[in-house]
Amino acid sequence: MSGHAELPERFNRVVHEPSEEFIGSTNVAAFMRAHDIDDREELIKRTTGDVDGVAASGIDWFWDELVDSLGIEFYEDYDAVRDDTNGPQFTDWYPGGTINAAHNILDRHATDADTRDDIACLWEGEDGAVREVTFADLHAQANRVANALEGYGISVGDTVALYMPMVPEVISILYGCFKAGAIAVPIFSGFGVDATASRLSDADCSVLFTADGFFRRGDEITLKDAADEAIDVAGTVEHTVVYDRLGRVNEFDWYDRDERWNEVVETASPGYETTELPSDAESMLLYSSGTTGKPKGILHTHAGALLQSAKEIYFNFDHQPDDRFFWVSDIGWMMGPWTLLGNHAFGGTVVMYEGAPDYPEPDRFWDLIERHEVTAFGISPTAIRALMQYGTDPVEKHDLSSLRLLGSTGEPWDPESWLWFYEHVGGERCPILNISGGTEIMGCFLLPLPIQPLKPCTLGGPGLGMDVDVVDSEGESVVDDNEQGYLVARDSCPSMTKGLWSGDERYLEEYWSTWEGVWDHGDWAQVDEDGYWFLLGRADDVLNVAGRKVGPAEIESALMDHEAVNQAAAVGLDDETTGTAVGAFVILESDLEANDELRASLRKIVGTEVGKPFRPREITFVTDLPRTQSGKIVRRTVQALANGEDLGDSSSIENPEALDEIRETR
Repeated sequence: MSGHAELPERFNRVVHEPSEEFIGSTNVAAFMRAHDIDDREELIKRTTGDVDGVAASGIDWFWDELVDSLGIEFYEDYDAVRDDTNGPQFTDWYPGGTINAAHNILDRHATDADTRDDIACLWEGEDGAVREVTFADLHAQANRVANALEGYGISVGDTVALYMPMVPEVISILYGCFKAGAIAVPIFSGFGVDATASRLSDADCSVLFTADGFFRRGDEITLKDAADEAIDVAGTVEHTVVYDRLGRVNEFDWYDRDERWNEVVETASPGYETTELPSDAESMLLYSSGTTGKPKGILHTHAGALLQSAKEIYFNFDHQPDDRFFWVSDIGWMMGPWTLLGNHAFGGTVVMYEGAPDYPEPDRFWDLIERHEVTAFGISPTAIRALMQYGTDPVEKHDLSSLRLLGSTGEPWDPESWLWFYEHVGGERCPILNISGGTEIMGCFLLPLPIQPLKPCTLGGPGLGMDVDVVDSEGESVVDDNEQGYLVARDSCPSMTKGLWSGDERYLEEYWSTWEGVWDHGDWAQVDEDGYWFLLGRADDVLNVAGRKVGPAEIESALMDHEAVNQAAAVGLDDETTGTAVGAFVILESDLEANDELRASLRKIVGTEVGKPFRPREITFVTDLPRTQSGKIVRRTVQALANGEDLGDSSSIENPEALDEIRETR
């Protein structure tokens, strides 16, 4: 796949020009001055290419220099910046060094008299409750979590699941895992029973932290009952710690494995000596759905996750001492841990919000930003498109002058929404740092620097120390030709997953099998004639619903759990609000007839087993689906038909009559 298609004209104009005063004040400008680097293009080259007279590799030079530039502390210094003897697929970063992320993001701030009382988390519940958690508070609570884990027999390398709402306690659980050397397994609180159980089982988690529930649009959403069902399916969890968010913790069924947060954590000792670990020790196991349906367990290390997130917060989001950083996310998505690690590496304040963006009024976010004087605000394009429906009045009645920077991720923008965000929220002065990478690298391949001009929807260019390219189907670069192609990485970085939980075979097949020695990220990208990078969507079948990814096979499996369903195909439908919505084409058992009641039942089962965000917008009943000679359903053909797009080459389809039936349903 590659082509000469030009980007639409509406992308092709610079709308943001940072002032010289602003540029000169940034962290990245200070770094450039320190290393005699004249401009952004030279900076990217210096951190990714050959560095004459400095080092054999810009990658090696930058990731070594970064440790001192960011003030990252190792217990024992590393012997070399990396060992790539076994190729980029299995690079060992900072070998010989010892570290713990918790020391860098928590301990050193909490034990310093000048910073211990600084606010680590400013939390607001949907019900209006506000809490300020200092680094000293968080330190004591994380120590209690670590002691509780040791009491359960958890040691270095054991997995611990977090199926939690967005409350401050989730930070102490994550950091407590780090301190004990356990591998944290965050799980999205919106996942249904089967999706949660599959992750618990695959990760072999013996301890699970959860809560009675949380608030969403004024309703109480329960978690413990879903957690109990998932535990029964997974069969691995021996201890469950339940936090009381709603005041309903006593209303659920209780089992021998269950203990209340206030009994097991709050009664533990607030003192704990953080575990010293090798640089490549695993810190987190994050799940990302693949096209095969089985979620991918992605391993991250203490050194890699810390350095990548800290780098991006410091240079791209220009961290300043008084910043208040608010990114709309869940701890179960990569952006949750990324926000925490990146900001807390510098003792920064993270703003956390529990509920819906437009409850009880459509100005909830704008009111929150004004009251808490938020300086950096990140949100998905989908959420902005939803808030745009209320017009500009909810925004304009609030003073958003505290904002310095805006951020976005999760899916492609459309220019109209991007401009609305830039003009009405950012006041035509805040750059939109549109970022893209993924769970697999705990950070970004592409993201703007605050010193560069911006066109609508652009991702700016490569991240510092990230050797990325756009290639054609033969693996040849098409960047200079301004062609569309595949986004790839030609070298590793410290935060690149050290492998998949399921083993090396799937890891190599998923990321390194398309071109030799090249990481295939699966995104469709293009660089325009002015050097601006753009993403054009996924090159694989993963469904990206409002920035949340799920494999179509997971949805299909849920549908086929219904006794009426024989086969199903889940595809992405174009959607003005979420970017992509789920569409399902379903073949019923031969003796059954389609009806609206059945359609509603199928939507419900997907919501229960996979999660409410993934309920199909449309369910279409058909008698057959297009297949190859081997019997494989051709999802991309179904999706093209569903969206009224050109099918391309359909010669491999064994039963072309199925195409006509789908056309007739549109």
